Amino acid sequence: MSTAGSVLRDRRLLARAVAALVFANARYWLTVAPVVRAQLAHWQRRACAIPDPGLRELALASVRGEGFTAEVAAMLATAAPRAHRANAVRAIVALEVLYDYLDALTESPSEEDPDDGRELYEAFTDALATPLDADAGPHSDSYGSRADGGYLSELVTAVRAELSRLPATAAIAVVAQRGAARGAEAQILAHAAPRDSASLAERWAAREAAGSGLGWREFLAGAQASVLAIHALIAAAANPCTTPARAAEIDATYLRMSALSTILDSLIDYEYDVSAGNPVFIQHYEDREVIARSLASLVRDAAERARNLPDSAFHAMILTGVVAYYTSAATATSDLARPTTTRVHDELRPLITPTLALMRGWRAAKWLRRQLRRSRSHAQ
Repeated sequence: MSTAGSVLRDRRLLARAVAALVFANARYWLTVAPVVRAQLAHWQRRACAIPDPGLRELALASVRGEGFTAEVAAMLATAAPRAHRANAVRAIVALEVLYDYLDALTESPSEEDPDDGRELYEAFTDALATPLDADAGPHSDSYGSRADGGYLSELVTAVRAELSRLPATAAIAVVAQRGAARGAEAQILAHAAPRDSASLAERWAAREAAGSGLGWREFLAGAQASVLAIHALIAAAANPCTTPARAAEIDATYLRMSALSTILDSLIDYEYDVSAGNPVFIQHYEDREVIARSLASLVRDAAERARNLPDSAFHAMILTGVVAYYTSAATATSDLARPTTTRVHDELRPLITPTLALMRGWRAAKWLRRQLRRSRSHAQ
């Protein structure tokens, strides 16, 4: 099996991946970013109307703090045909806002049983459940009984309505539902805090990983960030040529990218998570060398799978973008993270270099916008 480096040093693939990066950014700023901004503004206004003060504050903090994640996720929609791109963007943003809100609601570990989180996560799986109908509401309203003024239910309905308008939603339905169930269970186990929660997660992941080609830790990492794979499936649903077999290949490829996302996030946020008492995923690994080997293997596997997909250059660009998103953070230069991120970058050269520059510029622009908003608020 070739290494990721040899894949991305293939001159024709590299040229196409660089072109994909350029064209995707052009499409993003012209056709995707305006929709993302409008949708985030809409959900922020909707969060302001939540009657319960605690839930309102949590929802607002989630939209404002994690909005960048929705912006980045929407990059996947740049591969969608123009006629259906806006629908895909709206579905991706609503699903990401929903996911981030659920994550915030369950972020603090409790002494409760993992089953207690399943009712809440019905909102996530319900958003991908079939049959879809643009005029139909959620399958269940049990999570809507919370004092959120229907906020969760509206997010679910928004995802379902946009999916119903995409031409290949039926082709991705089974895989997307499986991914949603996988992601919900992994999040429930990650946030539960009984004494044996770690062993529960390990046993579940070992069982579910069978036949996936991943070890239990990598499968668990991928499952915890399965929303990324679902975003990729939503983008694929905008293409009428997508088949169920292709959807399964996309899911397998993006499960690897999702695992990279979880492990890199834990690596660069290690000090903060330890100090805050948050779950620390990399504690599943014995040492930094094992983490580095795992990440390098995931990159190679994802790159090989991406090369075998239609639009292989686009998926190679997304793989590099996922790595750049996390490793462009300031904490990626810590003594703990630097050796591993350097090794992962080596796997993705030369495409990682311009992608890192782009992501750092994106982060700088985000920081500048935040400073300008603060200056305006102080001036008023």
